[in-house]
Amino acid sequence: MTTERATLMKPIWIVDDDQSIRFVLEKALLREGLPTRSFTNPREVMKALEAEGESDGPQVLVSDIRMPGGSGLDLLAAIKQRMPGLPVIIMTAFSDLDSAVSAFSSGAFEYLPKPFDLPKAVELIRRAVGESQREDVAEEKMDDAPEMLGQAPAMQDVFRGIGRLAQSHVTVLITGESGSGKELVAHALHKHSPRSKQPFVAINTAAIPKDLLESELFGHERGAFTGAQASRRGRFEQADGGTLFLDEIGDMPFDLQTRLLRVLSDGHFYRVGGHSAVKANVRVIAATHQDLEQRVKEGAFREDLFHRLNVIRLRLPALRERREDVPVLARYFLQRSAQQLGVEPKRMADAALERLGQFQFPGNVRQLENICHWLTVMAPTQLIEVKDLPPEVQGLSGVAAPAGAGTSLGEAPLGLSDASHLADPDRAAHAPNLAQPLDSPVVRPAAMPWEADLEQEALALLKSGRTDVWDALTRRFETSLIQAALATTRGRRIEAAQKLGIGRNTITRKIQELGLEEG
Repeated sequence: MTTERATLMKPIWIVDDDQSIRFVLEKALLREGLPTRSFTNPREVMKALEAEGESDGPQVLVSDIRMPGGSGLDLLAAIKQRMPGLPVIIMTAFSDLDSAVSAFSSGAFEYLPKPFDLPKAVELIRRAVGESQREDVAEEKMDDAPEMLGQAPAMQDVFRGIGRLAQSHVTVLITGESGSGKELVAHALHKHSPRSKQPFVAINTAAIPKDLLESELFGHERGAFTGAQASRRGRFEQADGGTLFLDEIGDMPFDLQTRLLRVLSDGHFYRVGGHSAVKANVRVIAATHQDLEQRVKEGAFREDLFHRLNVIRLRLPALRERREDVPVLARYFLQRSAQQLGVEPKRMADAALERLGQFQFPGNVRQLENICHWLTVMAPTQLIEVKDLPPEVQGLSGVAAPAGAGTSLGEAPLGLSDASHLADPDRAAHAPNLAQPLDSPVVRPAAMPWEADLEQEALALLKSGRTDVWDALTRRFETSLIQAALATTRGRRIEAAQKLGIGRNTITRKIQELGLEEG
């Protein structure tokens, strides 16, 4: 498996005149399934790029600073001219530390002081590989993904809105329930705009801890806070000339809203700990599943920022408002899942499609995608029948739960994509907004064994008088998920994060918070 993975990705290029450094890194990376290629000086690197081109270039470049054949900093500058998205790690002796830190102004990913701890060096290179792969996937999605699918009148209105707005630079606010595809709309607005050749940068403001969000958005200077060992560009600088997508803007902390308003007003901002104004030419597209007008009334969202963002509003319909699109979306997701897994695409019987079309989809298009992926793996035959559908979809055939039993009208069944409610109090708090219409019978599908066990555990803790039940169970739930994912990837965090559907920063933070670091 390790050898197979190594052949599927581009190599890490190591540049150092010290043979022992090259040897140690090569062996350590190959043990981790990461292919390598070594060079003794920058001239060899540039010759290889000239001969083979960027498409056959490195996944990550790791370079020393001082070499007989040239400077690593000069190599960094030359590489960034040709391959601006390539992560470059600069290795340096402590005497060169100031030079290494200054390399960040030229776009270095990170620096690695010598002598280095080998496991930490490998982990750093893995982080850089993850960043490189994330950029590759984002670029692939922008170039190769099909246009948004939908024949329903509500979606045609969205498409017309995208067409009218794409050629402008105006700020757009996208509203819609979680999982309805707001980021796809933002991608489409960027892809068809004059900024399409420039970066599209997305950030979920609800997924980043409050104390880190300011640095993520605006960057920071070296020494701005504990752990800020080097200057870093924020998302606004990364998106310069292009588009910045601010997802879940309604969850942005109030004090940061003031800084965002200033950037939207004049395009200038300061890095955390910085004293010089930075200017970024960025088109901002924001999205939220919340009622921002109500948030303004509650004093949780600045009214002036709301009006600044709400120049043009696009409302994305929930999937239950466009049921005629379910068959075409289901076929597309089944084909895509089959392609990803390397199997023959499955197809749905008419009765199964009809039953699927009756489902309320509290998780919207994202939940339909997850259901199709589940069916690709779990359905026993190529033709998917009603009996093959997941329990929550089959539950539509049941009768309404009697009063006092099962869920209430304010609850939505826990779907395939909604297990994160257990670990995400914000999504759980908003789950009632995704409930079935009031005139629909409310059905509680049969609980899976682990759900029944969870409920019993919760009841026991609640009856004991504890007041930290949510935190206690969430911690155990997240620990089990991460440990299971790491077990399937032999401890590879980036791969585990991809399997869980979370970001590399998120899994690293969770491992630290949950005390799962290897002893």
